[in-house]
Amino acid sequence: MEYKDYYKILGVDKKAAPEKIKREYRKLARKYHPDVNKHTGADDKFKEVGEAYEVLGDPEKRKAYDGLGNNWQAGQQFNQQQHAYQDFGGGFSEGTYGHSDFFESLFGQAFSGAKKARRSSSHSFAQKGEDVHAKIRVPLEDAFHGATRNITFTLPTITPEGKIENKAVNLKVKIPKGIKNEQKIRLASQGGPGINGGKPGDMYLEVEFEKHKYYKVDGADLYIDLPVAPWEAALGAKIKIPTPSGSVEMKIPSNTLQDKTLRLKGKGIPAKKHGDLYVVVDIVLPPAKDEKSKKVYEDMKNLNFNPRTD
Repeated sequence: MEYKDYYKILGVDKKAAPEKIKREYRKLARKYHPDVNKHTGADDKFKEVGEAYEVLGDPEKRKAYDGLGNNWQAGQQFNQQQHAYQDFGGGFSEGTYGHSDFFESLFGQAFSGAKKARRSSSHSFAQKGEDVHAKIRVPLEDAFHGATRNITFTLPTITPEGKIENKAVNLKVKIPKGIKNEQKIRLASQGGPGINGGKPGDMYLEVEFEKHKYYKVDGADLYIDLPVAPWEAALGAKIKIPTPSGSVEMKIPSNTLQDKTLRLKGKGIPAKKHGDLYVVVDIVLPPAKDEKSKKVYEDMKNLNFNPRTD
């Protein structure tokens, strides 16, 4: 009988991790499921994919299958006595697929005891729907106060005739207070439809903050550039700083330099661990556009200050 390369059937490498095998199996099972794919041969492909995963998805069966190793060459006949499956104590799980002669020969007596239980139709296989991933853009203020947003998206659905159609879906999404940029919101059972009574998949919405007029976001922390006059930086000053929760007065120490960063503790995003608001000093020079301002600069020139001393 012909050897079946289960790795090739699932399109994975022989060293593929279990997660990779499961992911490729689910993709192919959905593609060839008879309720979705009405093309000739889809049912056979679906059974073949199921058989491959039944072996490679189980560590003991995969080990037995891999035991064929280099002993098998294309075109040779399979020797059942040499390669019969050994029951390692767990028995053989009862599936819902028909199986090939190769499969029965490989797993021998361990298969025969459960053979009747696997005669049910492959159409009874229940599969969870695909998870859907999308982005939602919200104002930064939503992270401080929470909000409810309406979203509209299209989702593939299966008609009673087995066809896949896109359907418009409207949802109200709760944006929780304290959410951070790129954090995901899980909407249970709002993903792709299940097959044969399987549960719908979930929807994962990745939050993306809209560009803000003042703030830059880093995790739960916020950064704001604060324009400061030269005399405020040199002599010190008290300046009102806008924060998402209201203005706060901050003291600018005397002799503050350009790009000096000052912190307002706890004024960032109110996440589980509150973020901070960092104020970055930006010293702005007034233009010498009239005689009065020019005289100020002339007086400063007489201070014998050289910024390039070092």
